[in-house]
Amino acid sequence: MKLTVIGQWGGYPKANEASSGYLLEHDGFTLLIDCGSGVLSLLQNYISATDIDAVVLSHYHPDHIADIGVLQHALLIQSYLGKQGNMLPVYAHNEDKDAFSKLSYKNVMEGKVYDPSSTLKVGPYMISFLRTKHPVPCYSMRIEVAGKVIVYTADSAFQQSFIPFSKGADLLLAESNFYGDMDGSGAGHMTSLEAARIAKEAKVKKLVLTHLPQFGDMDQLKTEAESIFTGQTLLAHKGLTVEI
Repeated sequence: MKLTVIGQWGGYPKANEASSGYLLEHDGFTLLIDCGSGVLSLLQNYISATDIDAVVLSHYHPDHIADIGVLQHALLIQSYLGKQGNMLPVYAHNEDKDAFSKLSYKNVMEGKVYDPSSTLKVGPYMISFLRTKHPVPCYSMRIEVAGKVIVYTADSAFQQSFIPFSKGADLLLAESNFYGDMDGSGAGHMTSLEAARIAKEAKVKKLVLTHLPQFGDMDQLKTEAESIFTGQTLLAHKGLTVEI
C-alpha cells in the first residue's frame, strides 16, 4: 500500500500547493482521500482524473472538498473527449444532506453514503470510521488491506478514542494544526503533542503530521512530536510517499 500526500495544508493552501488530499494505491486500485483546494492540479503529477477509482471524504469543510466540483468538470470534459471511465463513486456521510446531494453530477460522479457504524469495502480496502470532535460532522478512517493499516484522523480535537482506533497501525496520518503550547480544542484541531500521544499510546509504527498551520516553523511540530513518540515522525509535504 502506497500513500502519496497531494496536499497537507489546513484551512487554505500555500502558493503552488494544496489543502487536504491523499492518494492511496494498492494492487492497481487508486483511492483519493479528501479533495481540498488545489488537489486536482497536483494530483495530475501522478495520475489523471479518469484514473481515480474512488474517493472517500471525511467531511464537508472547503479545505477537504473544494476541488470536488473541479474534479466533476475534469471528468465531464474528458468524457467529451472520449476518455470517460466508469462513473466515479464518492463515499461520504449524509449528515449534511445538501452537501451530499452535490456529489452526484451528471454521468461522471455518484455520491454514495457510508454508514459510520459499519465497515465500508472500497476496492481492496476495508474502511472503518470514528466520529471526531469537530464543529461539523467529521469521520476519522482506519483503512486496512493485505494486513497493513493506515489511520487518518481527519480533523479533530484530541479524543481518547483515537488510541484504540489507531492501535497497532503501520501509519498514523494525524492532523497537527497547532503547536504544542497551544490549545486547538475550541477549533476542533490537535497539537503536535496530542498527535504524538496517540501515536505513542496506540503503538503505531510511523507518524505523519498533516493539516499543517500557515504560521510558525514546521520543523518545530516535528521536534515537539519526537519528544513524546520515539518511532519515525515525518512532516507531510506535497509528493511525500510512504509505502507500507
